[in-house]
Amino acid sequence: MNPQNGTVVVIEDDPHIADLVDLYLRRDGFRVLLARDGDQGLNLIKESDPWIVILDVGLPGKLDGFDVCREIRAKGIIPVLFLTARDDEVDRILGLELGADDYLVKPFSPRELVARVRAILRRTRETPVVHEIVSVGDLEVDLRRREARRGGEVVALTTREFDLLAFLAANLGLALSRQQLLDGVWGADWYGDERTVDVHVAQLRKKLGESLPLATVWGVGYRLG
Repeated sequence: MNPQNGTVVVIEDDPHIADLVDLYLRRDGFRVLLARDGDQGLNLIKESDPWIVILDVGLPGKLDGFDVCREIRAKGIIPVLFLTARDDEVDRILGLELGADDYLVKPFSPRELVARVRAILRRTRETPVVHEIVSVGDLEVDLRRREARRGGEVVALTTREFDLLAFLAANLGLALSRQQLLDGVWGADWYGDERTVDVHVAQLRKKLGESLPLATVWGVGYRLG
């Protein structure tokens, strides 16, 4: 993947952090658009169709980062990387439940941020083109179209939720450990703990209900089918 001309929307009210992120992303070939609050950020997203959004949790005004993420998820699938000033497990879990693809705690290394952006884009923009539909009961996982269909109706999933479902579908019937799922879906360069998998599994179960034959294999992880 060539990142040249790919757009990144950065929604961050601290001008020093925003300028630093802008500098390093531009050095790496990205087009960067800066917003200082949630409303401005949502307008930029609508106008620019970015590859990824970097989003501060603590924004001024009526919309905080979580509110903005909800709006992004309601309107489409765009990868989101959260920035947070607190290493708070509740914030991280809420962000993941809302569909964030990754998070960084301030202060952070701008080089690490760029590396994480590139890792997210490798997962979301370099998906191999395959012509395959995996069917389990009334659930269809269309790997080419990146769609999950229940009874023929498309179910809206976040980027990471679909990636997890697709990986499980590609290994239908196999018990996969949480570490295997992290490596296969989040990538070996992702930083975080195994509970991230549980959060996303809970979201899949919530959205797909009984159509999702996903079993918990105690002491191991999960198995689809």
